[in-house]
Amino acid sequence: MRFSLKPLVIGMALISSAHAFEPFDVEDIRVEGLQRIAPGTVFNYLPVKVGDHFNTFESERAIRSLFKSGYFRNIRLERDKGVLVVYVQERPAIASIKVQGNDDIETKPLLDSLADIGLAEGRVFNRSLLEKVEQELERQYFSRGKYGVKIKTTVTPLERNRVGILIDVSEGVVARIKQINIVGNKDFDDKTLLDQFQQRTPGWLTFYTKDDQYSKQKLAADLETLRSYYQDRGYIKFNVDSTQVSITPDKKDIYITINITEGKPYHVSEIKLSGDLVVPAEELFPAFRINAGDIFSRKKVTRTVSKISDYLGNKGYAFANVNTIPEIDEKNQTVSLTFFVDPGKRVYVRRINFAGNTKTRDQVMRQEMRQMEGGWFASQKVERSRTRLQRLGFFSSVNVETPAVPGTTDQVDVNYSIAEQPSGSISVGVGFSQTSGILLNGSISQNNFLGTGRRVSASVNNSSVNKIFSFSYNNPYYTVDGVSRGFGAFSRQTDANNANIANYSTDTFGANVTYGFPVNEFDSLNFDMKVDSLKLKVSDFASTQITDFVNDHGDNFKSLTLVGSFAHDTRNRRVFPSSGGVQRISVETKVPGSDLEYYKVNLRAQHFVPLTRRFILSSKLQIGWGDGFGDFKNMPFFQNFFAGGTRSVRGYQDNSLGPRDSRNDPLGGSFRTVGNMEIIFPPPFMADSKSVRLSLFYDVGNVFSSTNNFSVNDLRMSAGLAAVWLSPVGPLSISVAEPFNDQSGDDTQVFQFNLGAGF
Repeated sequence: MRFSLKPLVIGMALISSAHAFEPFDVEDIRVEGLQRIAPGTVFNYLPVKVGDHFNTFESERAIRSLFKSGYFRNIRLERDKGVLVVYVQERPAIASIKVQGNDDIETKPLLDSLADIGLAEGRVFNRSLLEKVEQELERQYFSRGKYGVKIKTTVTPLERNRVGILIDVSEGVVARIKQINIVGNKDFDDKTLLDQFQQRTPGWLTFYTKDDQYSKQKLAADLETLRSYYQDRGYIKFNVDSTQVSITPDKKDIYITINITEGKPYHVSEIKLSGDLVVPAEELFPAFRINAGDIFSRKKVTRTVSKISDYLGNKGYAFANVNTIPEIDEKNQTVSLTFFVDPGKRVYVRRINFAGNTKTRDQVMRQEMRQMEGGWFASQKVERSRTRLQRLGFFSSVNVETPAVPGTTDQVDVNYSIAEQPSGSISVGVGFSQTSGILLNGSISQNNFLGTGRRVSASVNNSSVNKIFSFSYNNPYYTVDGVSRGFGAFSRQTDANNANIANYSTDTFGANVTYGFPVNEFDSLNFDMKVDSLKLKVSDFASTQITDFVNDHGDNFKSLTLVGSFAHDTRNRRVFPSSGGVQRISVETKVPGSDLEYYKVNLRAQHFVPLTRRFILSSKLQIGWGDGFGDFKNMPFFQNFFAGGTRSVRGYQDNSLGPRDSRNDPLGGSFRTVGNMEIIFPPPFMADSKSVRLSLFYDVGNVFSSTNNFSVNDLRMSAGLAAVWLSPVGPLSISVAEPFNDQSGDDTQVFQFNLGAGF
């Protein structure tokens, strides 16, 4: 028996002719053409049910609903007597997505972003989404300055109604800035203004800095820098009128034209404070960085707002808001500034919590807290507490959050999240230095013994110069006030001849006890008391200076040593600091009545100044002097200062500078001065490295027999390139230096290195 099927609707294009069929009551519904999709999915989207009266309106609604699901590329409805037949053709599924040729944009993040918009393996293929992907990829590459990018997508049909997608990217080259023109500047020349830009035309360093590569985001930042440059110099009405960016037909060169209106410089006529002044106005005056009569400066205004906010924040007003209200007098070209203060509520700290410490005791961390529970919230103290936790060396990371206490408007909790790192080690090591030769050492140490923050260490060091056995213990919080106490014992054998010094050796053993006293957040006092016994060994070929000393004083000495030091340390890090500095003075003296009687004074001052985001200026000065007292007219020769080598004046052999004995061996002296200037920067193509840094350096210094013999003309100088690498096997330092005022008899050494290793 044959049944004739009457077409009701063939796609959306035939809806207009669907009025020709006769409406009917649906007795059943049958779906044809499904491959992967379950019939239940179709019935979920189909707005027609068995028993419904089916007409032209319902047919339009059904087709619209099924197409909207996105699963089908073709839909046809037919009638087989009382049965509604739904013919569908499924969209293909995505079997694979492959991206090739993409060097600038990593594949995994790209595929993740495609999945977010519905283009992923196993999903239904939609060509319109693929077209959007092409447009977005082009936009991403345009933002990176690659205007010659070409993106070709290939869709390959596969069995079982699937497709494979290939996105082939030809990135091209980054467009280079050929010329930047500024139009409208009268008071400042082009060179002065262009020096403020991150982006610039090609130069001899652009292969490294890549600042000649065009970027839309960088141009926006440069325009803001230009605006700040003018407004920091009083041009409050300065405006960037328009910016034109044109590209050559080969899409390799960029021409930028910036049209500006400078305006006139304005002066500050009056400064006022307004709002709710919860502290006396005179307490806020030191925060002002701009005053009446000054040329208007947006930077100074911003710094003033920041200083006022910080001051109020450290008084407990954590959410203080300071707004600047300018009143411009165009006739007199002046501006009146009103700083409006809205302090908000005073905030208190309810609790300080720690999370992530499985070993370190809470007490160890609470000892470092500068913010107290129950006290006013002070952002400076919270941040300083975080810094102190980082400086302990027990944690790989320290983060802090200050959530509001639920149900209150004036309380917060301070939550520190930490990630502990190993703070103890058992190691054997090997290394090499040009002076000491092969270095062998072994040690067992625990900087956070049993989670108490105390340090316990035992070590062995063996080289051609030194053989050392030592044990030490230190408790950084011997008292609740932060007074530290430590003690140790040591045995040391030193062969001076192997250290490029005179022909003698010493055997020393002793013990010591140390105390440290914090003066304030950055200053500390330290005292060390040491008792030791020293045996001096002199060969038959020793110089007259050495034999005369032995004849006068003997070769066996027992003594008590006192050492006091004061340090001011503001470095942001102890390893590879980038800002701050350290100044330290120490005085060492033998107690009168000891077998040895002398004193030594050491001064060290070092500063780090960030010049740019990558370049740091480091300056260091070291001065040491000493003398004998009692039966000693001079400082003992084996306590002399030395200079030359990787730790002082590079380019000269270790310990080779200064006075020499009768055998022409370095003898050292009682006065040393050394200065270093360095420009520190990351290596090319490793700008984010935290273990390697390079420097251009200038060293100057020498050793003199006494302060009376000091002469500027006798200072030795050198300059060169140095590198420091915190390698997995220990710190490696390398320098290539050129001495440029060496004298006859100086031992120069252009290439120097030192490697210490632990594994």
